[in-house]
Amino acid sequence: MIACFDVYYDQSSAYVAAITFSDWSDTLPLEKYERKIHDIGEYKPGSFYQRELKPITEIIKLIQIPIKYFVIDAYCHLSQSRAPGLGQYLFQKLPPKCVVIGVAKNRFRNTSHAFELYRGGSNRPLFITSIGIDYHLAADYIKSMAGEHRIPMLLKAVDGLSKSKR
Repeated sequence: MIACFDVYYDQSSAYVAAITFSDWSDTLPLEKYERKIHDIGEYKPGSFYQRELKPITEIIKLIQIPIKYFVIDAYCHLSQSRAPGLGQYLFQKLPPKCVVIGVAKNRFRNTSHAFELYRGGSNRPLFITSIGIDYHLAADYIKSMAGEHRIPMLLKAVDGLSKSKR
């Protein structure tokens, strides 16, 4: 089973959403989850994971089916030397044999370690990192997701779901 996550913030809360699906090419989610999280703390430059990790781990608790692939809107590693990003911190909290795939919309600083995936004729890549599988296989999975545009359909849906309750 696959789950993708996204978090949207206002001044004092986080709105986290998750969507589950069974195949990378699915066009509709099996389940949708939403939650508002208070006391998220201030954003600290260079420590994005500290603010994002709590909402994601809280919504994971709502999912009753076993998840193998966790897709996040962030990096797993921040550098070629594998400096930990949100995905690495999330991976440490998951059961064994889980996979985390980071799908970032923007390049982190000037790094060039992520796999650059071009979809839907876009000239802007998605930046793919992963833990549990290599970057190329992770990119193949994201490439195979439904949707004709740069952002796969279900990733766009979870983004919209996180923003819908604000």
